[in-house]
Amino acid sequence: MIGDEKYALHLLPSGILSPGVHPVIGNGVVVDPEVLFEELDALTARGIDVSRLRVSANAHIITQYHRTLDKVTERFLGKRQIGTTGRGIGPAYADKIHRVGIRVQDLFDENILRQKVEGALDQKNQLLVKIFNRRAITVDEIVDDLLSYTERLRPMVADTGHLIAEALDRREVVVFEGGQATMLDIDHGTYPFVTSSTATAAGAASGSGVGPSSLDRIVGIVKAYTTRVGAGPFPTELFDETGDWLRETGAEFGTTTGRDRRVGWYDAPITRYATRINGITDLVLTKLDVLTGVEQIPVCVAYDVDGTRFDDVPVNQTDFHHAKPIYEYFPGWTEDISTARTFDDLPQNAKDYVLTLEKMSNTRISVIGVGPARDQVIVRHDLVD
Repeated sequence: MIGDEKYALHLLPSGILSPGVHPVIGNGVVVDPEVLFEELDALTARGIDVSRLRVSANAHIITQYHRTLDKVTERFLGKRQIGTTGRGIGPAYADKIHRVGIRVQDLFDENILRQKVEGALDQKNQLLVKIFNRRAITVDEIVDDLLSYTERLRPMVADTGHLIAEALDRREVVVFEGGQATMLDIDHGTYPFVTSSTATAAGAASGSGVGPSSLDRIVGIVKAYTTRVGAGPFPTELFDETGDWLRETGAEFGTTTGRDRRVGWYDAPITRYATRINGITDLVLTKLDVLTGVEQIPVCVAYDVDGTRFDDVPVNQTDFHHAKPIYEYFPGWTEDISTARTFDDLPQNAKDYVLTLEKMSNTRISVIGVGPARDQVIVRHDLVD
């Protein structure tokens, strides 16, 4: 939210909305050119200057066949569906690992592009035709589609790792913005109900081309309750009227898909897990205002798995799938906190709730969100030294 204007970003970094910021799409991102230009055009139509955007030459491209495979394979899974967005992200990352992916730089050499598309489609068309009963995709249609973006894309493409390194050398502030979340990380999340990339802080280095020693603050974003899109274990999930209320009040609908987000109470073991995995130095607690009016606020402090207490996230996913939350309850508040700008402006019960979550999460809560607008925040500790 900027003033009265609401922006929903998908592929673009949020810094593109701030004058003077140089937004970058790093090499760790998979880029759908159609989605990219749709977003850029939508922002341009609203008066946002997008000319500073730079895209890594090493970022991989999402093609039509990635989107098609994503949708048909998800349907093929039936009850075992992961809950993918169907945007081709997983298949694009799979091609990257299989070394048959197409990178942004390939769009500027038609011969290389055609060779790579031919190699990728040799196997994929076999799957589409013989397994999924779909038509084969021709090399020409993919190449022609991708080449249609080259001239517009060309001035945006750069060695973004070098650009970021130069900014760091000048001691400028660089914010690495990650998509998804720890529990959706390919290595540390609720596998297989995860995304296809490194969604933890470690991905900031490999996904941008800078060394890990460049990262001096790791800021985790956590809501005052818990949400998730897609399938997978979710111990505190609510299936009742309270869950419906929380979803509506918090406007919990997927930014990309529009699907209802699954909602539940705050899960302290998951936050501690994320703090450890990421090396989080500061937490930003968002949507505290959504809990206004809840008489008793439950917080998951541990799990019960078949009579055994787990104070941390079980390493065995079968255990996590069967985990039942053990709650402690904290008194809520009825006062409107949307105008609070200092910690002392909050009612005592809200302050107690924040301090309790901070203690349970093993790291300090530095910023508290009390509404969707940019100025509806309480800063307890500066995030930039």
